[in-house]
Amino acid sequence: MKRRIFLKNAAATAAGAFIVPTIVPASVFGKNAPGNRINIGHIGAGRHGNGNLRRTLGSERTVCIAVSDCDKKRNEFAKQTFEEVMNRRENSTGYADIKLYDDYRDLLANPDVDAVLINTPDHWHDQQAMEAALAGKHIYLEKPNSLTVATGRVMSDVVRKTGVICQIGTQQRSSEQFRIAAELVRNGRIGRLHTVRVGLPGDPAGPEFPVMPVPPNLNYDMWLGSTPEVPYTEEGVHPLEGYGRPGWLRREQFGAGMITGWGQHHFDSAIWGMDTEYTGPVSVQAVAEFPKSGTWDVHGDFMVKAEYANGITMYTSGGFPNGIRYEGTDGWIFVSRGDYRATDSDPVSRVSGDSSPLQASDPEILRALPGPNEINLYKSSSHIGNWLECIETGKEPICPVEVGHRACTVCLISHIAMHVPGNLKWDPESERFTNSEVANSLLSRPQRYPYGTNYVKI
Repeated sequence: MKRRIFLKNAAATAAGAFIVPTIVPASVFGKNAPGNRINIGHIGAGRHGNGNLRRTLGSERTVCIAVSDCDKKRNEFAKQTFEEVMNRRENSTGYADIKLYDDYRDLLANPDVDAVLINTPDHWHDQQAMEAALAGKHIYLEKPNSLTVATGRVMSDVVRKTGVICQIGTQQRSSEQFRIAAELVRNGRIGRLHTVRVGLPGDPAGPEFPVMPVPPNLNYDMWLGSTPEVPYTEEGVHPLEGYGRPGWLRREQFGAGMITGWGQHHFDSAIWGMDTEYTGPVSVQAVAEFPKSGTWDVHGDFMVKAEYANGITMYTSGGFPNGIRYEGTDGWIFVSRGDYRATDSDPVSRVSGDSSPLQASDPEILRALPGPNEINLYKSSSHIGNWLECIETGKEPICPVEVGHRACTVCLISHIAMHVPGNLKWDPESERFTNSEVANSLLSRPQRYPYGTNYVKI
């Protein structure tokens, strides 16, 4: 037997079924044998990609063997990061040098890659996750799942059919306070839940940035992917030097603004406590400010109201403290990241000057933790660690792809409601609006050949 963690990567049978990668037990090679570690490839070496590379390099469960980015500078910086970390790591003898790919499809074709972390801009997530799953690679996918409900549905279905382990990068699920808040709410500690208030900031507008020559290190056509061809400007893509907040986050062509940027984090946590992880609202309406000119055109200040069949109403706005407030007939619970920031640009929560990540109308509510015969939710102390553990055991991760799709759908129909006035009626089963064909026309986007989920061979 080869010193490999998987027997073979997934391949389609003649009947079209999928064979899922199989793990070799640790006892075959010994706990820390290189062949018993998971071979990781990183797709995207930008701001989040560089951070995730460091996280996986620090894990004894993994060997990082490949990185792909269409910006050659970022590929080279990933190589420097690899060498810097591995030079400090004990027992690093025998590790191969990291392989760099300009095209992520070549990385997916490498049979030695067992699993991938997809760290690319939002408009690439759904296609790359589909292709990774079809190549038999386990997936850690940064949020949002997709930029349209239609492609998100296709991607979720494909990933689940292949049987690979897919963890959505809504890491708040692996933070203790968000789980405790959801458990307390679902066990009735604040009575009947009727209202949820989600605090999300908007993004400021900006000027019209000048058109620039495409830098020689960037494959701009591939970076654009399925979106339309537009002139290059640094402030609309990512910094030429360093890893500051990229401008593409503020362009609707490549994202939807903070409603998806932070929205999927908080909506994922909120629907955990609301017990609506596999459904969605029945109506949504919104108001929002949009820039009248400039390169950055995502929403600014906004308010969204979403109503659920179980009687819960969820309001989302930058006017609320950043976090989630559950309100019931017997009190309230507020949960946030506290002072924690994933990046320097992340907002920090404050409620009356208190930065505690978990607060309640009565402190006794927070002490009433669930007993063994009550609802006890999935526990994870490390989001990437949970994903790796699930690759080893075959169990479902804490945030599987369908749950991620449902949370992302709340983001996307909220974004549609910002553009289409009125109270939009939503059917979470058919994933269609029942009273607006204008809104339904926004459930998908045109795709520029040869990029996009429409052109993935399933």
